[in-house]
Amino acid sequence: MQTYPSLNTQVIGQAESALGAILDPLLARTGTTFQQWLVLTVTAASGADIDRATLVARIVGARKIDAAEVETAIGELAAAGLARADSRVTLTGAGQARHAGIRTALEEITARLFDFPAEDLATAGRVLAILTARASAELTAR
Repeated sequence: MQTYPSLNTQVIGQAESALGAILDPLLARTGTTFQQWLVLTVTAASGADIDRATLVARIVGARKIDAAEVETAIGELAAAGLARADSRVTLTGAGQARHAGIRTALEEITARLFDFPAEDLATAGRVLAILTARASAELTAR
């Protein structure tokens, strides 16, 4: 029987790196940056239309990146005709299609990767959500 290390920052980092290495070529095929992907994903999850300030705050809060990076990505998507952006950000038909194409390819891969019993996924999800909340609290306390 194979033994596994206890959950720690190295294990989390290795998993994040491996998953990122899977996402990167999917994004590269479409000329989409990671920051643009975040904007597409959060906007699509919001019904393809979201208040711009809310969008920026959600991404900054979740990914711990600078708001200027998110604003740049919004501008790039708008310039490419994938979004309309003023006080609200709305995905165009092309933006929705770009998101759907990448999401479909990603879901095919993650379906294979996440083939675990539901209770294992629930436990892992809880642990990672708690770690994220604690890390966010630590950052806020600084």
